[in-house]
Amino acid sequence: MMEVTLNCSPAAREVFEQVLRLAPAATLVDAVKASGLSRRFPELDWRHALTPGIWGRAVEWEQSLKDGDRIELCRPLTVDPKVARRERFQRQGARGTGLFATQRKGGKAGY
Repeated sequence: MMEVTLNCSPAAREVFEQVLRLAPAATLVDAVKASGLSRRFPELDWRHALTPGIWGRAVEWEQSLKDGDRIELCRPLTVDPKVARRERFQRQGARGTGLFATQRKGGKAGY
């Protein structure tokens, strides 16, 4: 038997994490089925809505697993991270506030 961890965030601010004990020849699909993810979140079409990964690297659903693997099922991004950062910076205000409010003595502007 091997032990893997399955992590998934089916919705914002909701995390599903489970440690699974599987047969040595198990695949990613076997792990998701064994986790009971479909019973707990019946509205979630995990096969089509989520992107599978192992330790932060995208893999195929038929990927075989090894002992100690961390399986991550990722939702697609709803907002481009660059756009979100730009909007946060605009809400923050002038450079004299927020991250740039304090300046080291003798430091350059913006550092």
